[in-house]
Amino acid sequence: MPTCWIALSPPEDQREAWCWHALQFTPRVAEAQGGVLLEVSATLRLWGGLRALLARLLQPEGLAPCQGWARAATAPVALALLQLERQGRPRPAQLPDGLPLDTLAAAGPALAVLARTGQRRWGQLRALPRAGVARRFGAALLEALDQAYGDRPSTFPWCRLPPVFDQNLELPAAAVAAPELLWTGQRLLAALHAWLRAGQRGVLALQLQWTHDLRRLDGRALPPRGELVVRTARPTQDLAHLRRLLAEHLARMPLAAPANHLRLRTLQTAPCAGATASLLPDEQARGDRLHELVERLGARLGADRVLVPQLLADHRPECMQRWVPAPQAGAGAAAPAADAALYPAWLLQAPLPLCLEDGRPVFHGPLQLLARTRRIDGPGWWDLSTPRSARRDYRLALSERCGLLWLYCEPPHRGQPAPRWFLQGVYA
Repeated sequence: MPTCWIALSPPEDQREAWCWHALQFTPRVAEAQGGVLLEVSATLRLWGGLRALLARLLQPEGLAPCQGWARAATAPVALALLQLERQGRPRPAQLPDGLPLDTLAAAGPALAVLARTGQRRWGQLRALPRAGVARRFGAALLEALDQAYGDRPSTFPWCRLPPVFDQNLELPAAAVAAPELLWTGQRLLAALHAWLRAGQRGVLALQLQWTHDLRRLDGRALPPRGELVVRTARPTQDLAHLRRLLAEHLARMPLAAPANHLRLRTLQTAPCAGATASLLPDEQARGDRLHELVERLGARLGADRVLVPQLLADHRPECMQRWVPAPQAGAGAAAPAADAALYPAWLLQAPLPLCLEDGRPVFHGPLQLLARTRRIDGPGWWDLSTPRSARRDYRLALSERCGLLWLYCEPPHRGQPAPRWFLQGVYA
């Protein structure tokens, strides 16, 4: 199978992030001669061909655009073509024989001598006797030529993802307000996004830390740094959501002093499930997810002011859930009952007693009872401290005016000679 090498020229300060971005497409990524080098022969079919791979490779989310790229059958030729593009020099008609010798890194120490003998192209150097070139310039130059022409494989120290994302950045100017940190922090977020996607992981908790420019302010000592910890309900790679979440938190946080240095690191990550590949339109996510909206509202209004339901292990329908602050939603939650999906979405705060006509319950007119009776029997319906047992027979009922209702009947027992009917829920 023919080899295919791609050489990229990313911004110098984002070279590592570009390496992480490239690792999404192939495990063979290396830094070489100030650029990023990829060998994509084994993964071209996976990404739908060279054109589709380049379209995704050259348009990373959040990273600065690449300053140039080149493709060739060998790594040295790809790097040589990239160097010519960066210098604005024309591409030779014959490859690789027509490439200038100064684009071959191994020929650098011998360029002056070779130029005096009239050797200025790769093809001219390759035409010289190999034994004489090896004696005069060393075997490394011949080995580089063999790699350039595909006679020997090229090897590089391949890039590896660090186990934890931890990068820092000096601010171009001191930030006097917390929202100003995000303007520079977006570069760190873009690098985090590339790291997460390369490792197929999602972030659950990250820490933004800044260093104070002053030691003392108004006669009082200042802590050397401040920090903000942001947590998400589910593993996420969504750069826009992380940016909005940090913006909401920083908008409510004052800085103790101007900041001059920024650091971003992950505290907790987890494997991130891929997007659904279903062809059914109903299974494709649209808009923001519910947990993302809850997290942003909690950051804007305060965590204690955003409540979410939490399931409880209780046999009483009205006690199967409680409302807790969003950050506490995962603690103490119980698995839903097997038939919880059959319960109505809206339960009355207190069951409403119903009147009877001809032995049938009435609510804005006579009700038509549906399905069969479902009995729930257990102690302490309204108060766990009450030891008495209670029995309920639940039924579905249809009202011409109100739709589908959820009723229950308390059978006769000692102290209650006749059955009593109650309305407890309404189906949407």
